[in-house]
Amino acid sequence: MSSTSETSSQPRFQAFETMAGPITREQTVEERYGIPENFLEIEVKNPQTHGFGRKMYTDYEIVCKTNIPAFKLKQSSVRRRYSDFEWFRDVLEHESTRVNIPPLPGKVFTNRFADEVIEQRREGLERFLQIVAGHPLLQTGSKVLAAFIQDPNFSRDTYNY
Repeated sequence: MSSTSETSSQPRFQAFETMAGPITREQTVEERYGIPENFLEIEVKNPQTHGFGRKMYTDYEIVCKTNIPAFKLKQSSVRRRYSDFEWFRDVLEHESTRVNIPPLPGKVFTNRFADEVIEQRREGLERFLQIVAGHPLLQTGSKVLAAFIQDPNFSRDTYNY
């Protein structure tokens, strides 16, 4: 009888060791360097200033690479001005009362076309977009998110807000 109980307790003890200790294995090349299950890369770059005098403005290129189903295109590039971002933020606040929408970089009234001012604004706009585009509730609940980021023919007039 004692030999039977020793053999029956042996496998349980080994199973406990396996469960308690970490089981490690080498990552495959695909796991290490392959496309992640869900990814979203958003860059705001290449600011360009247009116009003269009081009609001057700067717009920014939004480059998006993703495989998240909420976005229709895997890769896109569009241009938007700061006033477009202001409108977009207002719409997001209106659409979603459950999500705290981050602020945009502040309005600039002096030296707004100086390189360092434009760069600070570009960085702030990029941070803003990365936060809102990465939020799952906005990805699924916003009617304007994907269009603002990806549609080159996007127009505020299409949305009644």
